Amino acid sequence: MTEEFSEYYINIGLKVSYFRKKAGLTQEQLAERMGVATSFIGQIEAPNIVKAISLDTLFRIAKVLDVMPYKFLIMD
Repeated sequence: MTEEFSEYYINIGLKVSYFRKKAGLTQEQLAERMGVATSFIGQIEAPNIVKAISLDTLFRIAKVLDVMPYKFLIMD
């Protein structure tokens, strides 16, 4: 991962947080449904941490949150 795309990863993390809260889930609940550690979700969502994620991970998050994957990629 390069610094060039860090803004995009932070934006994705903020959207994960937004849609997770909108779905009424905690980080722990999302992590449990995905089969990952809560700290992993925390790293994705933290605005001060640049955490690269795979498309597979993005698709799994989208599936659990019932959100179309492209919505995480829209830059506001």
